[in-house]
Amino acid sequence: MEILHSKIYGEERTETPLLVFHGLFGMLDNWGSFGKEFGELMPTYLMDLRNHGRSFHSDSMSHDDLANDILNYMEFHKIEKANLLGHSLGGKAVMQFAINFPGKLNKLIVVDISPKAYPPHHQGIIKALQTVDFETVTSRQDVEKVLGEYIHEKFVIQFLMKNLYWTEDKKLAWRFNLKTLAEKYTEFVSNAIKFGVFKGPTLFVAGANSNYILPQDELLIRQQFPDSKIIKIANAEHWVQANNPVDFNAAVKDFLLS
Repeated sequence: MEILHSKIYGEERTETPLLVFHGLFGMLDNWGSFGKEFGELMPTYLMDLRNHGRSFHSDSMSHDDLANDILNYMEFHKIEKANLLGHSLGGKAVMQFAINFPGKLNKLIVVDISPKAYPPHHQGIIKALQTVDFETVTSRQDVEKVLGEYIHEKFVIQFLMKNLYWTEDKKLAWRFNLKTLAEKYTEFVSNAIKFGVFKGPTLFVAGANSNYILPQDELLIRQQFPDSKIIKIANAEHWVQANNPVDFNAAVKDFLLS
């Protein structure tokens, strides 16, 4: 059994642990400053999802796979019950975990994603990533140039570039498993999480300038997460925690510590 790679802040603390999951093409490093801050309050585990960061690669990538990975991690680390936070794809993972294993969960935080199926919308990014030929690029600048031909948001390019690393034979490569993420994309983006109900306290955090959680999604959210509230963070788009970390962190603290 493979166990997700993680970085732990405040491991010596005795409060209910918080497990944090990034989104598609992300990695635990994206949450470093959040982890340091919350590690002062509770054990905070930053996680790499399967096929991301330093976690294992697999040909399989369903919501149930992601939920089972969380369960395996908790059992391996002898965590009886946890609070879970997930952004985007990580939000799908923690929602599915809540439905499948409600007894293992204290409070749930879902960041800028709803339980519904989404139309495919990362094709441009996947095409850009697939276009990078690691046999010919020799520098990070070369990779940035290729990505820039397809992606025009500087922030997105910088976000993706964090996944570059030098292999032992001195070649650049992606840390994420692009092959599986491209092949299974519709399986984890264009599918809703399986229907079920989690009755525990749940917070949905939306970016005020994001369209990932729409007013018409609220009925579905209430059906599956009846004890939930939805809040919007001002001056934030889809990457809520990066766009407005002060208000985001305050909202998460308020929910976890209340």
